[in-house]
Amino acid sequence: MTTSADIEILLTGRRVLVTGGARGLGEAFARALLAAGATVVISDVLHERGAALAAQLGDKLHYVPMDLSDPQAITEGVNAAANLLGGLDGLINNGAVTNSGGKSMSDLSVDTWDHVMNVNVRGTWLATVAAQPHLAASGSGRVVNLASDTALWGAPNLMAYVASKGAVMAMTRSMARELGPLGITVNAVAPGLTLVEATEYVPQARHDHYRNGRAIARPQMPEDVTAAALFLLSRASGYVTGQVLPVNGGFVMN
Repeated sequence: MTTSADIEILLTGRRVLVTGGARGLGEAFARALLAAGATVVISDVLHERGAALAAQLGDKLHYVPMDLSDPQAITEGVNAAANLLGGLDGLINNGAVTNSGGKSMSDLSVDTWDHVMNVNVRGTWLATVAAQPHLAASGSGRVVNLASDTALWGAPNLMAYVASKGAVMAMTRSMARELGPLGITVNAVAPGLTLVEATEYVPQARHDHYRNGRAIARPQMPEDVTAAALFLLSRASGYVTGQVLPVNGGFVMN
């Protein structure tokens, strides 16, 4: 039986890139990976914050700038991360935008829709493509895509984001088929409403909706999500691929 201590052993020395790693869940992933013995590169458009976090957390954490809406910047950022770490064993496609929140489908602008899709969907695709040769060279490459349980229950007034995360789930399965022969697994974690900076704008009514619908009736914290991702990044998950794991206290049950 695999224990939490085993997971830490299986992550020691792993080289992982976390997109959108300067704050929120991305920062939580980076801190959890460091605690488990991995070396990490975070990327973000928040340059000052990313650099400050890297300086704070020591020589096993590095920062590279990356704008997920810019295809060239994605390729350059992934390759820079691989150069810093001497290769890549894992990629967490965490970077995303949620700026469509609170608007009905009728009120969404085309520009907002396109920006959300470019960052959340195209950015996930291109980061994985750029990481593919590095992950294949690892011999036990892992990709963890960040989806959202909003795409499982159809959250209203959030359509661009919900659609983007539904696409991430679909891409996860297709990626798993394509990259499996290279020894790379691809899975997705679909968090519920988590208490991080990116969700500070969410109305209290939505928080109440989640809390009242969960089988485990408490707020969702970042560490609830990081534990699942660490397993999927570890050597212990080598026969798990193409899966979408909701982590939401039982609000949605797959």
